[in-house]
Amino acid sequence: MRARRDPIGEFLVTRLAQSESLATLEASIGVQFGDRSLLLRSLAHRSWCAENGEEESNERLEFLGDSVLGLAVTHYVFRHFPDLPEGQLSEVRAGVVNARVLAELAFELDLGRHLLLGKGEDAAGGRAKQSILADAYEAVVAAVYLDQGFAVARDFVLRCLAERIADAAAGPGGGDYKTRLQELTAGLTLGRPRYVVRDEGPDHAKQFFAVVYVNDRPYGEGEGRSKKQAEQSAAWVAWTRLHDEADGQGGDHAGAT
Repeated sequence: MRARRDPIGEFLVTRLAQSESLATLEASIGVQFGDRSLLLRSLAHRSWCAENGEEESNERLEFLGDSVLGLAVTHYVFRHFPDLPEGQLSEVRAGVVNARVLAELAFELDLGRHLLLGKGEDAAGGRAKQSILADAYEAVVAAVYLDQGFAVARDFVLRCLAERIADAAAGPGGGDYKTRLQELTAGLTLGRPRYVVRDEGPDHAKQFFAVVYVNDRPYGEGEGRSKKQAEQSAAWVAWTRLHDEADGQGGDHAGAT
């Protein structure tokens, strides 16, 4: 029985003879691969595979990398921002785990230059397409994970994203929203926000629920494992709502409905 042709393997033989390019990419990633075929697989776009009779592109690696990336970021924000409630943690994660940011990371690593693209896709500017770059970044994360394990993959992700995570936590999705809400309501001459908090459950596992009132109207609800978390979560909801209303009215407040 004739063995199935392996274009990735054949390409690897040629590419290893010109290993300076892969070494440059490994230096950018900060990881020296034990199995460089994984790195090459992460760069193989489906257009290249179609032209070369290869069945498996980088799409399966992209699928795995998405989960590895999500876990690394989720674990980081959970540990480093203990006062943020679940909703804000989700906003911080969403602020950095999206196609735009991942494409920016791929661009910074110069992944586009190393991609294996079909001739048509290459001619159409595929090396600079956001979706292709973002997918390639996720595939590279998976390749690092499979070759080196989760700890190394996590470190790679955080080297790329730690600064952006800090920015996201300091901006939308993070920060002291009780203070922000008070500043916003003062600017809109709506008076000082008022919080009503209740708790449920036994002393060792209480859950707190907060409602924030603006101009005597409920504007946000939140919950958390402490009174502070619940109030911050409610303040975030109210701040977002009021901010959107003010923007929609050109700076004039529109009352709650």
